[in-house]
Amino acid sequence: MSALKNKLQSEWISRFIDSLLPVFATLAALLIGAVMLLFLRVNPIEAYAALWDGAFGSPNAFAETLVKATPLLLVALGICISFRGDVINIGGEGQMIVGAVFATWVGLTFTNLPGWLVIVLALLAGFAGGAVWGGIPGLLKAYFRVNEILSTVMMNAIAVQLMNFLLRGPMIDPSQAQLASKIPQTAPLLDIFRLPRLVPTRLHLGALIAVILAVLVYILLWRTTLGYRIRAVGQNPNAARYAGIKVQRYVVLALLLSGAFSGLAGATQVYGVNYRMITDGSASGFTGSAGFNGIVAALFGQLHPVWSIPASILFGALLVGANKMQRVVQVPSALVIALNGLVVVFVVSSEIWRRRRQRQRLAVGGMEEEPPPPHEKAGQAEAGT
Repeated sequence: MSALKNKLQSEWISRFIDSLLPVFATLAALLIGAVMLLFLRVNPIEAYAALWDGAFGSPNAFAETLVKATPLLLVALGICISFRGDVINIGGEGQMIVGAVFATWVGLTFTNLPGWLVIVLALLAGFAGGAVWGGIPGLLKAYFRVNEILSTVMMNAIAVQLMNFLLRGPMIDPSQAQLASKIPQTAPLLDIFRLPRLVPTRLHLGALIAVILAVLVYILLWRTTLGYRIRAVGQNPNAARYAGIKVQRYVVLALLLSGAFSGLAGATQVYGVNYRMITDGSASGFTGSAGFNGIVAALFGQLHPVWSIPASILFGALLVGANKMQRVVQVPSALVIALNGLVVVFVVSSEIWRRRRQRQRLAVGGMEEEPPPPHEKAGQAEAGT
């Protein structure tokens, strides 16, 4: 009895350590960042104090953090679904763009409808646009065995060119159409089409929508038959097929839903932040790299929709606070990018380490080894080639 108790305690401690690995990874990244600051003759304590103050130092700063975290959370929810279904969605940037295009078209076309109805239709259109852009790689993966990493990345490039064409041509702001140096942007949305804000901040209703959807995605994945089948396909497609699950259908569905949430993220950016679609010609010019940062937020939250909420807030804080750190201590913008990159690398590495520790525990306990997650399998395949 005592041996069983000790074993359970050891298992609990091990799982607790695993849950803290992303936190340790972030601290390690910040420690290396402190060394880099020292080389630049900057006081790391002063720099990180400015980062904290920029992200949480005032109600308005915290509101900006939540604004930045909103698209990260929506993308992360889609990543939780696709990764649980054993498909890797790297196409969040393109799906955000297409979702935003669909949503913006609704706002510019149906100007005679009530404001609340246009907002609802626009969010649904963004959801549908992202679903279409995510579903195409899903179909290619399920029925033609096309690697989803390659196809989603290529779909990003196509979406960028589509955006540039539309914002410089059919959807360009009429006030810019006759100018020599045209700004690639659409006409602004009507005031009644904007998501409600918490005055005097920029925090909009999209943040609350994202939190509610996080709970709904948790219910979908762990409390419904549909979610169970997606996870079963992700764990062992052969066993799922033997049990009568249509594996190809759920591969498509996982990427379709993942793209849909990214598309919704793009729609909220238009209706909650920019009030028009505008870009500098690159994907990040509109998305702010949320399509990629959302992947890291999902991994930080251990691919759990609810835990992705604090993870997204953390990364939103890093993005917002880093801007103030740059202004206060006068560090190069490249250092801010490097700091964010360090956090990404360490968090992804901690997730791989956590899964390996989990498989070691299962092996010691005499249980069947759990298959590695999609992102780890991709790394193993690359190493093999």
